[in-house]
Amino acid sequence: MNVLAILVVSAAILYLGYRFYAPYIEKLFDVDASRMTPAVEINDGVDYVPTRRFVIFGHHFASIAGGGPIIGPTVALIFGFLPVWLWIIIGTLFIGAVHDFSALLASMREKGRSIAEIAEKTFGRTGFLLFIGFTVIMLLMVTSVFLTLTTTALSSKYPLEHFGVSATQIRTVVENGVTYAVVGGIASTSVIIITCLAPLIGFLLYKKKLNSLVVSALAIMICAVSIEIGLIYPIKIDTTIWMIILSIYTLIAAGVPVWLILQPRDFTNSFLLYGGIGGMIAASFVLGLRGETINAPLTNITSGNLHLGYIWPILFITIACGAISGFHALVAGGTTAKQISKESPDAKVVAYGGMALEALLAVGVVIAVGYGLQFDRLESIVFPTDPAVKSNPILAFALGMGGMLNSSFGLPIIYGAVFGILMVEGFVVTTLDTAVRLNRYLLEELWRMLFRNVPKLLGTYIFNSFLCVALMFILAYFNAFKQLWALFGSANQLLAALTLITVSMWLLKKGKKHLFVLIPGIFMFVTTIASLIVILAREYIPQGNYMLATGDILLIILSLGVAILVVKSYKGRGAGVGI
Repeated sequence: MNVLAILVVSAAILYLGYRFYAPYIEKLFDVDASRMTPAVEINDGVDYVPTRRFVIFGHHFASIAGGGPIIGPTVALIFGFLPVWLWIIIGTLFIGAVHDFSALLASMREKGRSIAEIAEKTFGRTGFLLFIGFTVIMLLMVTSVFLTLTTTALSSKYPLEHFGVSATQIRTVVENGVTYAVVGGIASTSVIIITCLAPLIGFLLYKKKLNSLVVSALAIMICAVSIEIGLIYPIKIDTTIWMIILSIYTLIAAGVPVWLILQPRDFTNSFLLYGGIGGMIAASFVLGLRGETINAPLTNITSGNLHLGYIWPILFITIACGAISGFHALVAGGTTAKQISKESPDAKVVAYGGMALEALLAVGVVIAVGYGLQFDRLESIVFPTDPAVKSNPILAFALGMGGMLNSSFGLPIIYGAVFGILMVEGFVVTTLDTAVRLNRYLLEELWRMLFRNVPKLLGTYIFNSFLCVALMFILAYFNAFKQLWALFGSANQLLAALTLITVSMWLLKKGKKHLFVLIPGIFMFVTTIASLIVILAREYIPQGNYMLATGDILLIILSLGVAILVVKSYKGRGAGVGI
């Protein structure tokens, strides 16, 4: 299929959803531009901060996108192009965008409270404890899987011969007689520079109130200069050392005001992601007008079943953020709902628009990898046969990006590959500090629920952040990407299912139509419970991985507990309100 046709059809379908379905959801929630938002009403200068639409969109999009819409489609492409594309488009239109938009609106109506707190109001204390216990485990999986991916990619290298450059043009290492380009080292330098300069961007944006366009130009310049410095001075750090460094960083970032690191870092990184999306779109136009088509097979179910598992339910949990992701609800209720200045049109632009753009990014990833990287190379990088070689989907995407930009614009593959890694790395690290901050919020809520007078230690941000970071490090250190991703994907999609179901009960309680969120919630619930059972029986128990097996079983028990509460609640209130 022509690469441009894929892009145009995808964009058109996603726009129609934004143009017609999003306003329908607004109507069901009685969205009103004059209603005061939590950010304006509370405005404490730390968590509740009224934020310009352009800035909060960048923060929200960077937080929800992360590496998910890049890594998931890259891995799932083993099933073939068609199943991946269909799930991204259909999933986003009727499940993912609905999930994000409804979760944000519900949180805003509840003064920026988390989905766990909304579950408490809807189902009572037991529902809160079950939901928050499940969410804490899920966030630990998010942080551990992204910590593993980040450290692997920042330490990655690839044979120099693939890039068509000489050893004098880029830093290399020689191992066993093979010369490797230190692609990850270049990205490492850029990531460090962008992070160190984030407070400057935050100061100019929020304290000096400098014009957004001026600060945007500075942020873009920082990105460009950081890449150039990285090409000259790549930083080569061992994977374990990177794990320690990033763990310390997230510990610090989880407690400082959002304007100091979190928001400005997202703001700066968003231009890399926007640039990447723009590059993939432009390349698709050039390649499409030349008549180029996707090289990946249309379907490849047998191979997909071999490497990952049955297409149902595994495809639906492998691609999370590009179609639907429970983590988005945590971002919506944890930070975004506390920063929206106007209910309309900001909520629709940020939530529904952000999810539609993320889906378009996922489609661009499928085109880049499906066209720019030979399929056998994709398979060897993501599913290596040598147990000593780590799966590295970020590198696979980066090489696909490099191949796509090289074929369309003649850009050397090495530059496109570095840019591809940076697209992912900046946002994976963003996901780390956002997720740890969110987990810190949830633990603080849990202690307040369990103790009448919370012990002083449990009430400190440093204790809760350290607990999250320590568990993240342990899980990442002892488990490889493939093992973590399966449980992360299942937990992530299960959280999405429970969020949809919780919002549907919240709407039902208010006498509003709710089936538009309940039906997708039931589908995702059944799918993800099935995936947890499959990976438990197929991988964790046969491999003797009792750490992840325990997490798998706990997630099933907690989610079934929530489901029982939902059924009781639904029966108690009746189902008189329609779609």
